[in-house]
Amino acid sequence: MSTRSHVASIELDAPPDRAFAALVTPSAIRAWWSAARAIVDAREGGIWSAAWGDDEDAPEYITTARILAADAPRRLVLGEYAYFARSGPLPFAADFTTEFVVEPHDGGSRLTVRQDGFPADAVADAFYEGCERGWRDTLTSLAAFLARSNG
Repeated sequence: MSTRSHVASIELDAPPDRAFAALVTPSAIRAWWSAARAIVDAREGGIWSAAWGDDEDAPEYITTARILAADAPRRLVLGEYAYFARSGPLPFAADFTTEFVVEPHDGGSRLTVRQDGFPADAVADAFYEGCERGWRDTLTSLAAFLARSNG
């Protein structure tokens, strides 16, 4: 099956160690990604999980991934995803991998997110486009969170 990738990056007003910490700290994930809950075991082989929705017993959406690489403060790779959406399963089979790379940049850092494994098929177009928009919004929210918590 042919797949496609999405890449997004942003300059952050935080050094790499703070930017990386925001990716793996549950309270930070809840703040910048508006997740209702987050659980992270930030070591290689650990898990990264977040849930959205007001009802803890019946969340709207859950995403869980295995941490395939954790090289703080430079690189985090998530894979082996499991998704749950109250609205139903994804309309396609996918094997996603998400790589976060944090690099020093102009007194702060640059975060680049690469997500691979989107089927290059029309059935995945809406999901792919939603992820593109979602990552733009999410990275903007992360930058605002780091700017607010700077110091």
